[in-house]
Amino acid sequence: MHTIWKGSISFGLVNIPIKLHAATEDKDIKLRTLHKECHSPIKYEKVCPVCEVEVKPEDIVKAYEYTKGKYVVLENDDLDKLKKENEDRAVEIIDFVKMEQIDPIYFDKTYFMSPHEGGSKAYSLLRKALQDSQKVGIARMIIRSKEQLGVIRVYENTLVMETIHYPDEVRKAADVPNVPAEDKVTDRELDTAILLIDQLTTEFEPGKYIDEYRNALLELIEAKRTGQEVVTPAAPKEAASNVTDLMAALQASIDRTKPEKAEKAHAPKKRAAVKTKKRA
Repeated sequence: MHTIWKGSISFGLVNIPIKLHAATEDKDIKLRTLHKECHSPIKYEKVCPVCEVEVKPEDIVKAYEYTKGKYVVLENDDLDKLKKENEDRAVEIIDFVKMEQIDPIYFDKTYFMSPHEGGSKAYSLLRKALQDSQKVGIARMIIRSKEQLGVIRVYENTLVMETIHYPDEVRKAADVPNVPAEDKVTDRELDTAILLIDQLTTEFEPGKYIDEYRNALLELIEAKRTGQEVVTPAAPKEAASNVTDLMAALQASIDRTKPEKAEKAHAPKKRAAVKTKKRA
């Protein structure tokens, strides 16, 4: 697994040399843009709209637009010095909190953390302490020239760091338009909705969720690559009912999920049989 950063975790006087590894990967299918006539990849050139010339990398500077059309130019030396001063800082755990106190809206990206040379024992100590205390560490660090706030927690048998947004990066829910101020629903509607939720409630099994669009796109690409002219699309899902009556829609949903719940009731037995067969 590729190492993207090396440093150390510190809390109190404890210091743990660690390495970061990306815990997730982008599986999006990247499509290139080609010239329709000759199928050559299209180039995107940096051009100055005033001078009407292509700009070379060495002629580009970074700047902050503090008001419309007015900029503060930042020299590379200034940025490099600032970057060097901050990169020397380690991953510092500043607080320990309960995981459930952090709303998921704050979470950004996940990294696996592995012990660097000489850090195995301290790594194990932090992992065990987090497990037994049922808490997570709130840490501050510099990754790729940006100061990050993160959560250090245990995932399976590995320490992971979840980078999280700063409070001022999360927009206020109160600013979302057209959100009803109060719940204008009847007791009967609420009871029926809860019944529907109960019928659809199950154990979280990540493996059963797939990217259907990506799979269909890969099938289309493979069909075209092998010269197939006819592509059979996946069977369309049942269209949502255009029922305007809320109770009728809820009842129809409950009726539709009853067979699914009956099938799920037999699923554990089938899985157990498969596992027994494999062990034999």
